[in-house]
Amino acid sequence: MKAIVLSGFGDTSNFKLTDLPIPTVQANEVLVQIKATAFNPIDYQMRKGLRESRLMRSPVLGREFSGIVIETGSGASRFKPGDEVIALAGSMGSNGTYAAYISLNEQLLAKKPVNISFEQAAAIPSSGLTAWECFSRAGIWPEESIFITGATGGVGRFFIKLLKLYNVNRIVATAGSDESAKALTQLGIANDDIINYNIDSLEDAILLANGGDRFDYSADLAGGVISEIAAKVLKINGSYLDVTFLGTPETRSALFDRACKIYNIAAYAHDLSGNISWYGATLGLLADLVETNDLAPPEIKLIGDLSEASVIDAHRLMESNLIFGKKLVMTI
Repeated sequence: MKAIVLSGFGDTSNFKLTDLPIPTVQANEVLVQIKATAFNPIDYQMRKGLRESRLMRSPVLGREFSGIVIETGSGASRFKPGDEVIALAGSMGSNGTYAAYISLNEQLLAKKPVNISFEQAAAIPSSGLTAWECFSRAGIWPEESIFITGATGGVGRFFIKLLKLYNVNRIVATAGSDESAKALTQLGIANDDIINYNIDSLEDAILLANGGDRFDYSADLAGGVISEIAAKVLKINGSYLDVTFLGTPETRSALFDRACKIYNIAAYAHDLSGNISWYGATLGLLADLVETNDLAPPEIKLIGDLSEASVIDAHRLMESNLIFGKKLVMTI
């Protein structure tokens, strides 16, 4: 099968189009022909050999996909050949998703929503499951307020859709460009609640957008210096959702001083605990919401077909923060 292999940590010149054997299927697994895969920041973090690279089990990167079941193992019964499916494979499959095929445990799979394309469906698993973790673990109520950094990324957009679906509307978010601000307004965020993170007195502007009050919740989807702001705008005993693990010492100090509750959001934790059925079950819930039109599918940008050029271009756009509210998707 065709696959893009990472030959070593570093820059994008290490990606090579290669022929690999089609994966074999174990008893509880299915073989899927991948139709589309989406890109995530963790991809380039792995490529660089950063902390996330410890999760790698294959030199083929890519963590989510849509596709068609080709073969089932002797103990697999949830799906049959021809079924259209989606999954967050993470590092739990035979290889990553920059490839033509993947084998993985059937409990990771959910049926693809029938009302959207393979390309749209491929953009659901990673962002959707991480956003669901944020929403379900925090337990935010409609009357409570939340500040979100990195809101125009895949997780942020999905998270905002879930918040809106469940009538949480006191949302303030940051954007760094007109294109990103437009993406947030399309999600229903009021112009006055979208704050350009390049301005002076950023903390004051964020609080002003919340009527001068500190926030019940902050969700940091960006990391770095702005995570410090996300911590400082919280009320005493507020709640902080850490999706990046990229906060600074100042972030941790501000959270401690405010006696805040911290939720570490890492979807791969369910794999580490052996609870892989969570992935398929939760993804099935999200797919149902998309299929019933209660939840809009992710906005996508097609980056090309399975090639070195497509992968290199996607990594460049992600690292340069040039996705402007759309998930990058590669057809296979």
